Amino acid sequence: MSSLFDPGLQPERTGLAWQRTCLSLLAGSLAAIKVLPPVLGPWSMLLGLAGVIEALTLLVLVRSRYLLHNRLLTSTDGLPGQVASGRLIITLSLTTLIAGCVLLAAVLNMAQPW
Repeated sequence: MSSLFDPGLQPERTGLAWQRTCLSLLAGSLAAIKVLPPVLGPWSMLLGLAGVIEALTLLVLVRSRYLLHNRLLTSTDGLPGQVASGRLIITLSLTTLIAGCVLLAAVLNMAQPW
């Protein structure tokens, strides 16, 4: 009996890539908690805390996405149209956009001569 797919290829690599992305976000958020408050004020710690919460949430979503794809690829009765949603990409993209806009506004506000 032949296997439906090679279990060591695409799903595993994609899951590991998402885990690295989440861990990078976690490390950057923890660094932001340490570095940003002296520069931008204590409110900027909230941005780092939001990043930590997002990174942990994305790690949970990554794991469930990997398990879904693995189950679909190994079962013979899975529906071809049944795939994981794009929640990971949307969440990460929107959060990056929001964080970038907040930091840009903070930097432009600091550059204003008072």
